[in-house]
Amino acid sequence: MGEKPKSGGVWPTVKPFVNGGSSGMLATCVIQPIDMIKVRIQLGQGSAAEVTKNMLKNEGFGAFYKGLSAGLLRQATYTTARLGSFSILTKKAVEANEGKPLPLYQKALCGLTAGAIGATVGSPADLALIRMQADATLPAAQRRNYTNAFHALSRIAADEGILALWKGAGPTVVRAMALNMGMLASYDQSVEFFRDNLGMGEAATVVGASSVSGFFASACSLPFDYVKTQIQKMQPDAEGKLPYSGSFDCAMKTLKAGGPFKFYTGFPVYCVRIAPHVMMTWIFLNQIKKVEEKIGL
Repeated sequence: MGEKPKSGGVWPTVKPFVNGGSSGMLATCVIQPIDMIKVRIQLGQGSAAEVTKNMLKNEGFGAFYKGLSAGLLRQATYTTARLGSFSILTKKAVEANEGKPLPLYQKALCGLTAGAIGATVGSPADLALIRMQADATLPAAQRRNYTNAFHALSRIAADEGILALWKGAGPTVVRAMALNMGMLASYDQSVEFFRDNLGMGEAATVVGASSVSGFFASACSLPFDYVKTQIQKMQPDAEGKLPYSGSFDCAMKTLKAGGPFKFYTGFPVYCVRIAPHVMMTWIFLNQIKKVEEKIGL
């Protein structure tokens, strides 16, 4: 019998997108409770311990997974687009570099670009996720009572217009660019350091590099995440006036009211969320690739 032909057609092109989205969705299923706690902290409901205790007491365990459908939809759009784009961009860059390893600045540029693409595609799902997670914190009369991500998207489009789905897209894109630059660049450098300089094994290298990557991704992106969250959850007052006119106005008012450290509200929880998500995304992605190799995809 002849050798099994390699898969052709569109699969080689769409594979990095499918793999990226799948790994991100699997990681989100594990991280969703921590993400919910992070949002509640940013909304001023107390420390991580206080938020956890109050949610269990008043809303039950299921509250930690409220908005999961939106979180999965976000990964199916945002992470599919960013990891798929990053794979294609780096592949093209390596080809242009005659097969030589990419310097750090080129990896950072690829990460910035991929982050912008992913955030633009995933912004509507991100808005739905924030709205669903914040809904329980509002007075009963102001709650939107979305049943799932698609209900949220349809309601937002119907009540506020199609373009409202990209409310807060500006800070979302900037945050994604900062996060992906910090995550991807520091991850690659950390892998080389742990593997080549310290001689660590594969598992230890992934854990160590992912932790470093998660820290820098958190430090670079949290200020933008804070502004994005404030913009996306804001509602008009009794006179119909919004608290912020835009992202810059929100940043300036926040800086004036609470100083620069206000942007790092919830940083420990945010960092704890980002690092495991980065780690599990890479692990799931590697496992998916191994399965595809075994079945010949």
